[in-house]
Parts: sequence; structure tokens; C-alpha cells
Amino acid sequence: MASQDRDRAAALSLQLARAHEELRRLITGIRTDLGHRRLSDDTLVTHCLAFCAALESHHRGEDDGMFSHLLRERPDLAPTVAKLVEDHGMISSILSRVGELAHRATESRGPALDAIGRELDGLAAVMESHFGYEERAISEALDRSGPAADWPDGVFRFGTA
Repeated sequence: MASQDRDRAAALSLQLARAHEELRRLITGIRTDLGHRRLSDDTLVTHCLAFCAALESHHRGEDDGMFSHLLRERPDLAPTVAKLVEDHGMISSILSRVGELAHRATESRGPALDAIGRELDGLAAVMESHFGYEERAISEALDRSGPAADWPDGVFRFGTA
């Protein structure tokens, strides 16, 4: 692989880690705000729903773009990618529960917000495990391959909560 391709792949690896770091920062902030009720209930729900949309968008970008590009370069990573896609499905289920709770919270306040907090605690643990595995497996592959130039922006850039 040419030096320029290697540099670009390493930059994508770094972007992936930075995207994950931003998602970690967002969920930590929401969990802290929920725990201390620093914001109005409606604002907390809005931030929570925006975070859920950002995480879903990130995973959709990986599933629909990054992984297929990567598999063209590295078909040996099919089992790894399959596990990551499976994780995305599990995380999506948690995000659906958080969304349902958020919509209930707009009506019932306290108890639903506490339930959202518990779901986000579990989600944060799952995310950390998933991101760690993905960064080890996929970043290593990115660092060694020359990915196509049209990887979706949704993997690396998303709206903030």
C-alpha cells in the first residue's frame, strides 16, 4: 500500500476513535445531567433523543458503508464485522427502549427519567465494550488497508445532542 493510502487509512482509524469519544462524552453528560437534574425534564428528554439519533446514525453509517468497504479490502474480517453488526442490533433495541421511556417522560416526569437513567447506564457499559472491541479490530484493519474515498460521513460526523 502506498504511503498516502496508509496515512489516509490511519486518519480514518483516528476519526473512528474520535467519533466514539464524542459519543462517550455525550452519554456521560446526559447521565450526569439526569442524575443531578441540572436541566429541565423536557431538555433532558430532548438531549437523550438527540443522542439516540446520533448513535443510530453512526452505526447505520458503519453498517451501510464502512463495513462493506472494509470487507472488500479484508474479507477475512467477516466474522468480526458480523459480531459488530449484531452488537448494533442489540444497541438499537436499547435505544428503542430509551426512546419509548423518553416519550413517556414527557408526560410522567420523575419515574420515567429514572428509568431512562438506568437504561443509559446499561447502554454506556455495552457501548464501552463494543467501542473497545471495534477500535481494536477495525482500527487495526483500517491502519493496514486503503479504504475507498466514499466512506459515509455518518460514521465519523453526526449532530450533537
